[in-house]
Amino acid sequence: MERIVRITFLKVGYLGVTTLIDALLDERASRRDISVRVVSSGCKLDEEEASDVARMASSIPTDLYILVSPNAGLPGPSAARKIIMETGKPIIVVSDEPSKKIAEQLSDEGVGYILVYADSMIGARKEFLDPVEMALYNSDVIRVLAVTGVLRLIHTEIDRVIRQLGKGEAPTLPRVLVDKDAALAYSGLSNPYAYAKAMACFEAARRVASLSTEGCYRVEERERYLPILAAAHELMRMAARLADEAREMEKANDSVSRVVHLRSGALRGKVKLLEALSKPTLPSPS
Repeated sequence: MERIVRITFLKVGYLGVTTLIDALLDERASRRDISVRVVSSGCKLDEEEASDVARMASSIPTDLYILVSPNAGLPGPSAARKIIMETGKPIIVVSDEPSKKIAEQLSDEGVGYILVYADSMIGARKEFLDPVEMALYNSDVIRVLAVTGVLRLIHTEIDRVIRQLGKGEAPTLPRVLVDKDAALAYSGLSNPYAYAKAMACFEAARRVASLSTEGCYRVEERERYLPILAAAHELMRMAARLADEAREMEKANDSVSRVVHLRSGALRGKVKLLEALSKPTLPSPS
């Protein structure tokens, strides 16, 4: 019998994927093969906060660490990573496109990574971003990541590592740059127009990062940066609408792909709403 695999999520700052990443592994709270703990610094990314929660995480008995943060090369996430590396346990970093600059470094450190290009920076200026705007933006990001296949890719890769650990094997950690092709391979979309809409929504969401960066860091005049940030959020909203349209096309065709976790952690899937579950066939980006 395979042993229970203990997983500790260390969340430093916030991405769109941060909110639900641990829930992706156990969507019905029924798995018996894993035990999950979550330690978070909230929205803060600075080195002191990140180091503090990393020390907490390193004190938790675990078989696998998953570090989730924006821009994993920043001082805060880097400090957190170095602290949990001292445990000698496997680590997977889940982050955004700017982290691709340290992808080779992560590989050299023996750390796995899943870097999501469409999980773009929010418009974090005080004159623009209030709690409601923040929540709406992240709800749009989550829809994009769900429909385009990003969330399925993430849980599938983590599930693969969990299975290896459960068998007592040395895990093969993922090293995946999640561009549109890698994501859409996991989308399960069969209608070519739905697939095209999902591709468009992924690329639109990716473009949001450049607008948010411009509005937050490159433009000083308030009357200029506020419209830029508003445009970034409008573009993410448009991406979410395209994701909705793609999903609705699949529902109309009764071709929505579903891949679920059984109590054992094994995956089963189906396409037709009324058909029975069977063993799914999934791609492997690693």
